[in-house]
Amino acid sequence: MAHHKSAKKRIRSSENKRQVNKMAESKIKTYYKKTLTATNKEEVEKLYKEAVAILDKSVTKGKLHANNAARKKSKLTKHLNTVSAAK
Repeated sequence: MAHHKSAKKRIRSSENKRQVNKMAESKIKTYYKKTLTATNKEEVEKLYKEAVAILDKSVTKGKLHANNAARKKSKLTKHLNTVSAAK
């Protein structure tokens, strides 16, 4: 256990950051999976826009690497195009 005041503060701030990062990662995964599992064209388009916005925001905030977000957006775009072409 920490004894110094600064070490105790570091523990508190690290825990807060961990929870924020976990929440952001969970949000990314949720929208990513929702978009890939959706089959209705209108629903996919709506979820796609939200997912891309979340990915871009996470890159801006430093929660996700730019190439990781680009890879996810590419896969989402492919799914969107296949759903659009099918109907």
